[in-house]
Amino acid sequence: MRDRRVWGWLAPTGVAVLALVLRLWNLAHPGRLVFDETYYAKDAWSLLGFGYVREYTDRANERIEDGVLTRLTREDPAQIAHPDAGKWLIALGEQVFGMNAFGWRVSAAVIGALTVLVLARLVLRMTGSILLGTLAALLLTFDGLHFVMSRTALLDVFLAFWVVCAVACLVADHDWMQARIARLRPLRPWQLAAGVCFGLACGTKWNGLYVLAAFGLSVVAWEVLARWQVRRATGVGRGALTTTALVALPAFASLVLVALVVYVLTWAGFLWHHDLYAQRFGAGDPPWGSWVHHPSSGAFGGALDALRTLWHYHLLTWDFHTGDYLADATHPYSSHPWGWLVLERPVAFDAVNDIPAERCGAPPDSSCIREVLALGNPAVWWTGVLALLAAPALWLRSRDWRWSVPLVAVAASWLPWFVGTGRPIFQFYAVAIVPFTIVAICLVINHFARHVTTVRGRYATWAGAGILLVTTVTLFCWFHPVLTGDLMTREAWESRMWLPTWI
Repeated sequence: MRDRRVWGWLAPTGVAVLALVLRLWNLAHPGRLVFDETYYAKDAWSLLGFGYVREYTDRANERIEDGVLTRLTREDPAQIAHPDAGKWLIALGEQVFGMNAFGWRVSAAVIGALTVLVLARLVLRMTGSILLGTLAALLLTFDGLHFVMSRTALLDVFLAFWVVCAVACLVADHDWMQARIARLRPLRPWQLAAGVCFGLACGTKWNGLYVLAAFGLSVVAWEVLARWQVRRATGVGRGALTTTALVALPAFASLVLVALVVYVLTWAGFLWHHDLYAQRFGAGDPPWGSWVHHPSSGAFGGALDALRTLWHYHLLTWDFHTGDYLADATHPYSSHPWGWLVLERPVAFDAVNDIPAERCGAPPDSSCIREVLALGNPAVWWTGVLALLAAPALWLRSRDWRWSVPLVAVAASWLPWFVGTGRPIFQFYAVAIVPFTIVAICLVINHFARHVTTVRGRYATWAGAGILLVTTVTLFCWFHPVLTGDLMTREAWESRMWLPTWI
């Protein structure tokens, strides 16, 4: 048991270190702000300097890329589209390594590697197999989309990390509850930890709220069903309504209320400087309230005004995401969620075309190209789709609660995007989905490994898992040049564009 415990940490940690090395290698290339780094890297730098996000000057990007870090901002607060939790993590890298490409990306690389570790431990707990936990870690390590997102200062990789952490905590809580099922215990350490993680997920991007809601219901259903099975077997226990209430109320406090407190704390910089936001945005139509120009008095007046300002700012942000401002917007790399799981339209974060042919040894009548394409590994994603299709049938057959984990996580991270798709949305949002498609893959492998009755069947199951891993690593190496912006001939680049929609 001691050796198993050691290997249960040693193998996933080794893969996480590999993932970190791959993500850190040549991390500062391209040495400029790419795609939405122009928002989040600069927002993080502003948080470091002022405690809130300021508006930047028109030529701020050029000055930053030239290493000139003076006269970048104006005094007015900026209208930010997302909370600050993820940007504070980006700011940690900038604090240590400076306002440069490595500095604003290193936190994403570290968080991406930690996601690999947490996913491995989650799969190990769900399957009892160190081998499958390590396989899950390797599949995420060599997934192209997660790799690119872990090398870019965007928020989605941080959201994915906190969601995976929260779900891992809830799975651990289920085991903790099963070991103590004789008594109802309102104080649950793993549920409290999950609440903190959900608060940080929502504090990174609001999408975390859907996952919180879905798993809040799921964790209650898991426990009520578990207690109902005990009551059916022993004849001892409370009624269904009483049990549901006694389970749901503490879960609501541990998950929702804790997440709410943590979420509000992620707005600490905003709350401290709320007067600046009220002065800039609060006098619109309709105005926010009299406190904008006449702050409330009393011991708690300032705190009350700060919370009022935060509420109205949320309404302003909600209108930005759902109102007319983005309703007619277009983007060449936007895509419909239907195509995300099959990699229908990846996003080019950076591209330099028509580089002289002699730079890469291309024929004289051709040219060279550099591109950073946020492209998932087809072996992982297409196999994941098959696993997700198989999961409901296997869940119905086995009635094992574990199948609900990837299905609920994928549904909560994917289906909300089908509502209001008039605004531009992008496939890289699905980076929060891929860890759970990998969970589904590992559960399918585990199911067949445990239920086949012949040596040949077990051999075929593990041989299939090995082929999947080898194919994943091979494709990662094949696509690596377009994941990292390597200089390549146009012919080599075209050979990697398997679908017309990838161009």
